[in-house]
Amino acid sequence: MVAKPSKWSGLTARLLTAVAVVVICIVPFYMGGIAWGILVAIFAARIMYEWVRMTDPDAPNYVTGIAIAGLFVALSYAVQGMEAWAMVALIVFTVIGVLERLRRGSAFWTAFGYPYVIVPAVLLVLLRGDETGFMTEGFTQLVFVILVVIAADVGAYFGGSTFGGPKLAPKLSPNKTWSGVMAGLTLASLVAAIAGSVIGLSLWASILLAVPIVILSVLGDLLESTVKRRVGVKDAGSLLPGHGGLLDRLDSLMAAVVGASVIFMLVGDGWPVA
Repeated sequence: MVAKPSKWSGLTARLLTAVAVVVICIVPFYMGGIAWGILVAIFAARIMYEWVRMTDPDAPNYVTGIAIAGLFVALSYAVQGMEAWAMVALIVFTVIGVLERLRRGSAFWTAFGYPYVIVPAVLLVLLRGDETGFMTEGFTQLVFVILVVIAADVGAYFGGSTFGGPKLAPKLSPNKTWSGVMAGLTLASLVAAIAGSVIGLSLWASILLAVPIVILSVLGDLLESTVKRRVGVKDAGSLLPGHGGLLDRLDSLMAAVVGASVIFMLVGDGWPVA
């Protein structure tokens, strides 16, 4: 009789992978500017590679090259703080990619994939900015978002494994439960309150900011699950042990960063660290 896998199976691999990612990211994240932009470019290039191979597996190598070139051009403008030109690069290369894909069939996933990968990457660079240090606006805003997303993911993992119960979206992501989502929201709110107190945010402001970030992170995960289901793959890649591809690991953060960037723009000068 085959032993049933433990509900905590894969936890060690997940933890080791998470530690490795933190070690790689911490110095560029602290420095911001070009150092952070280069790291984002490397990560995003891998995600773009996974996206192309997942949605267009028979694509010639130059197709991936066009997509990554568009990413790099957009990020080069983002590092310089040239948001408008980054968006122009996104549009131009999306059009190029779509026209190329139309020669071989439907271009839906190409038209969707370019902004899906490039917009969050650009916003990660713009949000972090070029100021070096822990108590800078870009560092504190982005670390707040990252901590909330990680807390939501950890809470959902342990909460769902412990309590089980009704599935959130069984056809899209059979492992996600409502108990996991609520546990994730609870832990994320707690972490947001602690981080907010260090930054200078009030308790309620921290929690109110955390809630939409958590919701967007869940939606980002479900969105990628929907894409994988539509194209018939289990994981976007196999780069990270216990996680699948880099896209599988960062899909929640990608969605959260887009929403958080809009929120921070609306808040304006309300952020306590300037």
